[in-house]
Amino acid sequence: MTWSERDIVDLRGRTAVVTGANGGLGLETARALAGAGATVVLAARRPEKTAAAVRSIARGTPDAALDVVPLDLASLASVREAVVAIVARHPAVDMLVNNAGLMGLREQATTDGFEMQFGVNHLGHFVLTARLFPALARANGRVVTVTSTAHHFGRPLDADNPHLHGRYGPWRAYYRSKLANYHFAIGLHQRLQGAGSGVSSLLAHPGLSNTELHTHSVHASGGGGSQRFFQFLARTTGMSAARGALPQLRAATDPGARSGQFYAPRYVNVGPPVRRPILRRLGMAAAIDTLWAVSERETGESFDVAALVAAARS
Repeated sequence: MTWSERDIVDLRGRTAVVTGANGGLGLETARALAGAGATVVLAARRPEKTAAAVRSIARGTPDAALDVVPLDLASLASVREAVVAIVARHPAVDMLVNNAGLMGLREQATTDGFEMQFGVNHLGHFVLTARLFPALARANGRVVTVTSTAHHFGRPLDADNPHLHGRYGPWRAYYRSKLANYHFAIGLHQRLQGAGSGVSSLLAHPGLSNTELHTHSVHASGGGGSQRFFQFLARTTGMSAARGALPQLRAATDPGARSGQFYAPRYVNVGPPVRRPILRRLGMAAAIDTLWAVSERETGESFDVAALVAAARS
Protein backbone atom coordinates (compact mmCIF):
# COMPACT_ATOMS: atom_id res chain seq x y z
CA MET A 1 0.00 0.00 0.00
CA THR A 2 1.30 3.46 -0.92
CA TRP A 3 1.58 5.86 2.03
CA SER A 4 0.54 9.46 1.42
CA GLU A 5 -0.37 12.60 3.32
CA ARG A 6 -3.91 11.23 3.61
CA ASP A 7 -2.56 8.53 5.92
CA ILE A 8 -1.42 10.99 8.58
CA VAL A 9 -3.39 10.32 11.74
CA ASP A 10 -5.35 12.93 13.68
CA LEU A 11 -2.69 15.05 15.39
CA ARG A 12 -4.93 17.33 17.43
CA GLY A 13 -3.40 17.93 20.86
CA ARG A 14 0.13 17.21 19.65
CA THR A 15 2.99 19.66 19.16
CA ALA A 16 5.60 19.50 16.41
CA VAL A 17 8.77 21.55 16.01
CA VAL A 18 10.08 21.76 12.44
CA THR A 19 13.40 23.41 11.64
CA GLY A 20 13.69 25.26 8.36
CA ALA A 21 9.88 25.33 8.21
CA ASN A 22 9.66 28.44 6.05
CA GLY A 23 10.53 26.81 2.75
CA GLY A 24 10.99 23.61 0.77
CA LEU A 25 10.60 20.33 2.60
CA GLY A 26 10.21 22.08 5.95
CA LEU A 27 7.29 24.17 4.76
CA GLU A 28 5.55 21.14 3.27
CA THR A 29 6.14 19.20 6.48
CA ALA A 30 4.71 22.02 8.58
CA ARG A 31 1.76 22.36 6.20
CA ALA A 32 0.87 18.67 6.40
CA LEU A 33 1.25 18.48 10.19
CA ALA A 34 -0.89 21.58 10.68
CA GLY A 35 -3.48 20.17 8.28
CA ALA A 36 -3.71 17.07 10.48
CA GLY A 37 -4.39 19.22 13.54
CA ALA A 38 -0.97 19.51 15.19
CA THR A 39 0.29 22.69 16.77
CA VAL A 40 3.33 23.42 14.63
CA VAL A 41 6.31 25.49 15.72
CA LEU A 42 8.01 26.95 12.66
CA ALA A 43 11.62 27.27 13.80
CA ALA A 44 13.47 29.19 11.12
CA ARG A 45 15.52 32.26 10.31
CA ARG A 46 14.50 35.09 7.96
CA PRO A 47 11.31 36.44 9.61
CA GLU A 48 9.77 37.78 6.39
CA LYS A 49 10.00 34.39 4.73
CA THR A 50 8.56 32.69 7.81
CA ALA A 51 5.63 35.12 7.86
CA ALA A 52 4.95 34.25 4.22
CA ALA A 53 5.06 30.54 5.12
CA VAL A 54 2.49 31.11 7.88
CA ARG A 55 0.19 32.87 5.42
CA SER A 56 0.64 30.05 2.91
CA ILE A 57 -0.30 27.38 5.45
CA ALA A 58 -3.24 29.41 6.75
CA ARG A 59 -4.70 29.73 3.26
CA GLY A 60 -5.14 25.96 3.11
CA THR A 61 -5.85 25.43 6.82
CA PRO A 62 -7.49 28.59 8.18
CA ASP A 63 -7.67 27.19 11.72
CA ALA A 64 -4.02 26.03 11.72
CA ALA A 65 -2.31 26.28 15.11
CA LEU A 66 1.01 27.85 14.21
CA ASP A 67 3.76 29.34 16.34
CA VAL A 68 6.89 31.06 15.06
CA VAL A 69 10.22 30.86 16.86
CA PRO A 70 13.31 32.49 15.32
CA LEU A 71 16.10 29.94 14.87
CA ASP A 72 19.48 30.34 13.22
CA LEU A 73 21.29 27.02 13.37
CA ALA A 74 24.53 28.80 12.49
CA SER A 75 24.49 30.39 15.96
CA LEU A 76 24.43 28.29 19.12
CA ALA A 77 23.20 31.32 21.05
CA SER A 78 20.21 31.46 18.71
CA VAL A 79 19.59 27.73 19.15
CA ARG A 80 19.58 28.03 22.92
CA GLU A 81 17.34 31.10 22.85
CA ALA A 82 14.93 29.26 20.56
CA VAL A 83 14.67 26.34 22.97
CA VAL A 84 13.83 28.68 25.85
CA ALA A 85 11.06 30.24 23.76
CA ILE A 86 9.70 26.88 22.58
CA VAL A 87 9.58 25.28 26.02
CA ALA A 88 8.02 28.36 27.61
CA ARG A 89 5.02 27.96 25.30
CA HIS A 90 5.12 24.21 24.65
CA PRO A 91 6.36 22.25 27.71
CA ALA A 92 5.82 18.94 25.88
CA VAL A 93 6.97 18.30 22.32
CA ASP A 94 5.64 15.26 20.43
CA MET A 95 7.68 15.63 17.24
CA LEU A 96 10.97 17.31 16.45
CA VAL A 97 11.82 17.27 12.74
CA ASN A 98 15.47 18.22 12.24
CA ASN A 99 14.92 19.25 8.64
CA ALA A 100 16.91 22.42 7.94
CA GLY A 101 20.13 22.15 5.99
CA LEU A 102 22.66 23.66 3.62
CA MET A 103 24.33 22.07 0.60
CA GLY A 104 27.44 22.56 -1.49
CA LEU A 105 28.58 25.93 -0.14
CA ARG A 106 31.85 27.74 -0.56
CA GLU A 107 33.96 27.50 2.59
CA GLN A 108 32.61 29.67 5.37
CA ALA A 109 32.12 29.54 9.13
CA THR A 110 29.23 29.80 11.56
CA THR A 111 29.06 32.43 14.28
CA ASP A 112 30.85 29.98 16.57
CA GLY A 113 33.63 29.25 14.06
CA PHE A 114 32.38 25.87 12.86
CA GLU A 115 32.55 24.77 9.24
CA MET A 116 29.16 25.99 8.01
CA GLN A 117 27.61 22.80 6.61
CA PHE A 118 28.68 20.67 9.57
CA GLY A 119 27.67 23.45 11.95
CA VAL A 120 24.17 23.96 10.56
CA ASN A 121 23.30 20.46 9.35
CA HIS A 122 24.56 18.67 12.45
CA LEU A 123 25.93 20.70 15.37
CA GLY A 124 23.01 23.13 15.56
CA HIS A 125 20.56 20.24 15.55
CA PHE A 126 22.66 18.36 18.10
CA VAL A 127 22.30 21.21 20.58
CA LEU A 128 18.64 21.78 19.72
CA THR A 129 17.80 18.13 20.35
CA ALA A 130 19.77 18.00 23.59
CA ARG A 131 18.10 21.13 24.96
CA LEU A 132 14.61 20.03 23.88
CA PHE A 133 15.03 16.56 25.32
CA PRO A 134 13.09 17.20 28.57
CA ALA A 135 10.12 18.46 26.52
CA LEU A 136 10.38 15.44 24.22
CA ALA A 137 10.55 13.11 27.22
CA ARG A 138 7.32 14.55 28.65
CA ALA A 139 5.50 13.43 25.50
CA ASN A 140 7.51 10.29 24.68
CA GLY A 141 8.13 12.18 21.47
CA ARG A 142 9.88 11.42 18.20
CA VAL A 143 13.03 12.97 16.81
CA VAL A 144 13.24 12.72 13.03
CA THR A 145 16.63 13.57 11.55
CA VAL A 146 16.77 14.25 7.82
CA THR A 147 19.76 12.85 5.98
CA SER A 148 20.39 12.27 2.25
CA THR A 149 21.57 9.55 -0.09
CA ALA A 150 24.73 11.69 -0.08
CA HIS A 151 25.61 10.15 3.28
CA HIS A 152 26.89 7.12 1.35
CA PHE A 153 29.74 9.28 0.04
CA GLY A 154 30.63 10.83 3.38
CA ARG A 155 33.69 10.09 5.46
CA PRO A 156 33.49 9.69 9.24
CA LEU A 157 34.43 12.72 11.28
CA ASP A 158 38.12 13.36 11.91
CA ALA A 159 38.29 14.32 15.58
CA ASP A 160 41.54 16.23 14.98
CA ASN A 161 40.13 18.30 12.13
CA PRO A 162 36.33 18.42 12.42
CA HIS A 163 36.07 21.65 10.41
CA LEU A 164 38.17 20.50 7.44
CA HIS A 165 40.82 23.19 7.80
CA GLY A 166 43.05 22.92 4.73
CA ARG A 167 40.93 20.07 3.33
CA TYR A 168 37.67 21.79 2.51
CA GLY A 169 35.57 20.94 -0.52
CA PRO A 170 31.89 21.91 -0.90
CA TRP A 171 30.72 18.38 -1.56
CA ARG A 172 33.16 16.72 0.83
CA ALA A 173 31.72 18.90 3.60
CA TYR A 174 28.13 18.22 2.54
CA TYR A 175 28.58 14.45 2.32
CA ARG A 176 30.26 14.41 5.72
CA SER A 177 27.45 16.47 7.30
CA LYS A 178 24.82 14.09 5.93
CA LEU A 179 26.74 11.12 7.29
CA ALA A 180 26.83 12.96 10.62
CA ASN A 181 23.02 13.21 10.47
CA TYR A 182 22.85 9.48 9.80
CA HIS A 183 25.21 8.62 12.64
CA PHE A 184 23.52 11.05 15.03
CA ALA A 185 20.07 9.51 14.56
CA ILE A 186 21.39 5.97 14.98
CA GLY A 187 23.53 6.94 17.99
CA LEU A 188 20.58 8.70 19.61
CA HIS A 189 18.41 5.62 19.07
CA GLN A 190 21.01 3.37 20.66
CA ARG A 191 21.37 5.65 23.68
CA LEU A 192 17.60 5.96 24.09
CA GLN A 193 17.20 2.20 23.96
CA GLY A 194 20.00 1.70 26.44
CA ALA A 195 18.35 4.12 28.87
CA GLY A 196 14.89 2.63 28.44
CA SER A 197 13.44 5.91 27.19
CA GLY A 198 10.07 6.27 25.48
CA VAL A 199 11.53 8.90 23.15
CA SER A 200 12.19 7.66 19.59
CA SER A 201 14.87 8.56 17.06
CA LEU A 202 14.17 7.96 13.38
CA LEU A 203 15.86 8.77 10.07
CA ALA A 204 14.42 10.02 6.80
CA HIS A 205 15.72 11.19 3.47
CA PRO A 206 13.72 12.96 0.75
CA GLY A 207 15.40 11.58 -2.33
CA LEU A 208 15.83 13.98 -5.22
CA SER A 209 13.37 16.79 -4.60
CA ASN A 210 12.96 20.03 -6.48
CA THR A 211 13.37 22.53 -3.65
CA GLU A 212 15.06 25.87 -3.14
CA LEU A 213 17.98 24.06 -1.48
CA HIS A 214 19.44 23.53 -4.95
CA THR A 215 18.91 27.16 -5.96
CA HIS A 216 20.53 28.35 -2.74
CA SER A 217 23.43 25.98 -3.34
CA VAL A 218 24.04 27.48 -6.80
CA HIS A 219 24.04 31.04 -5.47
CA ALA A 220 26.01 30.32 -2.32
CA SER A 221 28.67 28.39 -4.24
CA GLY A 222 29.13 31.12 -6.81
CA GLY A 223 27.37 29.07 -9.46
CA GLY A 224 29.61 26.01 -9.41
CA GLY A 225 29.13 23.51 -12.23
CA SER A 226 28.24 20.58 -10.01
CA GLN A 227 25.69 22.68 -8.12
CA ARG A 228 24.08 23.74 -11.41
CA PHE A 229 24.00 20.11 -12.56
CA PHE A 230 22.14 18.94 -9.45
CA GLN A 231 19.76 21.89 -9.74
CA PHE A 232 18.98 20.87 -13.33
CA LEU A 233 18.53 17.24 -12.28
CA ALA A 234 16.13 18.18 -9.49
CA ARG A 235 14.09 20.40 -11.79
CA THR A 236 13.80 17.84 -14.57
CA THR A 237 13.58 14.50 -12.72
CA GLY A 238 13.06 15.32 -9.04
CA MET A 239 9.91 15.04 -6.99
CA SER A 240 7.95 18.04 -5.75
CA ALA A 241 8.72 19.35 -2.28
CA ALA A 242 5.39 17.98 -1.06
CA ARG A 243 6.30 14.46 -2.24
CA GLY A 244 9.86 14.79 -1.00
CA ALA A 245 8.56 15.60 2.48
CA LEU A 246 6.60 12.35 2.75
CA PRO A 247 9.42 10.19 4.20
CA GLN A 248 9.98 12.57 7.12
CA LEU A 249 6.22 12.92 7.61
CA ARG A 250 5.83 9.17 7.75
CA ALA A 251 8.71 8.86 10.20
CA ALA A 252 7.13 11.56 12.38
CA THR A 253 3.52 10.38 12.33
CA ASP A 254 3.06 6.75 11.30
CA PRO A 255 1.80 4.85 14.39
CA GLY A 256 3.68 1.79 13.15
CA ALA A 257 7.05 3.56 12.88
CA ARG A 258 9.58 2.66 15.55
CA SER A 259 12.78 4.12 16.93
CA GLY A 260 15.81 3.21 14.85
CA GLN A 261 13.87 2.99 11.59
CA PHE A 262 14.71 4.77 8.33
CA TYR A 263 12.15 6.07 5.81
CA ALA A 264 13.01 7.04 2.23
CA PRO A 265 11.61 6.90 -1.32
CA ARG A 266 10.93 3.38 -2.58
CA TYR A 267 13.20 3.74 -5.62
CA VAL A 268 16.24 5.26 -3.90
CA ASN A 269 15.57 8.88 -4.87
CA VAL A 270 11.97 8.85 -6.10
CA GLY A 271 8.76 7.12 -5.16
CA PRO A 272 6.47 6.75 -2.16
CA PRO A 273 7.95 6.64 1.34
CA VAL A 274 8.87 3.20 2.60
CA ARG A 275 11.01 1.76 5.35
CA ARG A 276 14.59 1.19 4.24
CA PRO A 277 17.32 -0.86 5.92
CA ILE A 278 20.00 0.75 8.05
CA LEU A 279 23.29 -0.11 6.36
CA ARG A 280 25.97 -0.59 9.01
CA ARG A 281 29.49 0.07 7.82
CA LEU A 282 32.51 -1.47 9.45
CA GLY A 283 33.61 0.90 12.20
CA MET A 284 30.25 2.67 12.47
CA ALA A 285 30.01 2.26 16.25
CA ALA A 286 33.37 3.97 16.72
CA ALA A 287 32.40 6.70 14.23
CA ILE A 288 29.21 7.41 16.19
CA ASP A 289 31.10 7.62 19.48
CA THR A 290 33.62 9.99 17.89
CA LEU A 291 30.85 12.16 16.47
CA TRP A 292 29.17 12.36 19.87
CA ALA A 293 32.36 13.25 21.71
CA VAL A 294 33.43 15.86 19.15
CA SER A 295 29.94 17.38 19.07
CA GLU A 296 29.99 17.80 22.85
CA ARG A 297 33.52 19.19 22.78
CA GLU A 298 32.92 21.69 20.00
CA THR A 299 29.55 22.96 21.22
CA GLY A 300 30.22 22.74 24.95
CA GLU A 301 26.87 20.93 25.21
CA SER A 302 26.68 17.72 27.22
CA PHE A 303 24.19 15.31 25.66
CA ASP A 304 24.22 12.49 28.21
CA VAL A 305 21.04 10.69 27.20
CA ALA A 306 21.02 8.32 30.17
CA ALA A 307 21.33 11.23 32.61
CA LEU A 308 18.59 13.17 30.84
CA VAL A 309 16.28 10.16 30.90
CA ALA A 310 16.94 9.66 34.61
CA ALA A 311 16.28 13.34 35.29
CA ALA A 312 13.01 13.19 33.37
CA ARG A 313 11.85 10.34 35.59
CA SER A 314 12.77 11.97 38.88
